[in-house]
Amino acid sequence: MGKKSSVNYLYLCGMALAVLGFCLPMFKGLFGSTANGLSFIKHIDNGGFAAIGALILFVGAIVGLVYAVLPLVGIKLPADGLVKMIAVLALVVGVIVLIIGFTQSKMYSAIAKHMLKNAMYGFYIMIVGIVLAVVGKFVK
Repeated sequence: MGKKSSVNYLYLCGMALAVLGFCLPMFKGLFGSTANGLSFIKHIDNGGFAAIGALILFVGAIVGLVYAVLPLVGIKLPADGLVKMIAVLALVVGVIVLIIGFTQSKMYSAIAKHMLKNAMYGFYIMIVGIVLAVVGKFVK
């Protein structure tokens, strides 16, 4: 029998989909304009919850993806499991911060409802990626 691979492909695919969905158009705005996750990060200087949550989510997905890909290349890093756990926690915390940020006031709540009604494929890909990454981390 062959050597068992230590790469968790479910986690790898989840992180890759989370990063991909974050970069694809996530919401359709007025007059056909679209916004991706990077559009939220652009406004971090305003200190909004949405920008902070989006940044935490994106950094967690990037770090998780890098730590999932490096073993495929043959690079072993110390504290691999711990960093992957922190990346998954960053995804979950980012989503929670976004939810809290969009329920802070009636105006943000209305904006969030409008965005969810006009969600595009990037939003759904990112959600699937987050779920796969969380499931992949805890299911072997």
